[in-house]
Amino acid sequence: MKVLLDTCVLYPTVMRQMLLGVAARGGFTPLWSARIVQEWQRAAAKLGPEGVMQAEAEAALLARDWPGAEVTWAPSLEARLWLPDPADIHVLAAAVAGSADLILTLNAKDFPRGVLAEEGLSRADPDSFLLGLWKAGPDPVEEAARAVLADANRLSGETWAMRPLLKKARLPRLAKALSSG
Repeated sequence: MKVLLDTCVLYPTVMRQMLLGVAARGGFTPLWSARIVQEWQRAAAKLGPEGVMQAEAEAALLARDWPGAEVTWAPSLEARLWLPDPADIHVLAAAVAGSADLILTLNAKDFPRGVLAEEGLSRADPDSFLLGLWKAGPDPVEEAARAVLADANRLSGETWAMRPLLKKARLPRLAKALSSG
């Protein structure tokens, strides 16, 4: 399954690490565009120069680790597409150009299911998506979660528990499932 990752699911570090960790374990094929990565970098600029440097480094790692994930398209594709927020048309164009099955976003209102269905697409939020993958086959999700937790503990110098970490990352249902499983 090909999944287009919107900026809002790439930018939070733990959410991105969870998604790409599951993808690396065969859960799905991630896609994005240069513009989506640029939006992530602009959002990180709000954190100051360190945020910019970190986002640039992480974007370089994304390009290295996922060389086939970035999609491009002809400008004519965007011209034929419509969404309630014209600023999101590039996300839909990337999904169409990449033959994605799904757009993963936290921005449901700007990606109406009917409009997406006309393009053969659906949408999901990361929490529901990862929970569904976990229910279908828990190992890749649990392995990714353990790796993300270890990374968070190492980088923060704190001791995180799985549930609060994933809850903070806007993955509350997954957090509950992994904590009770």
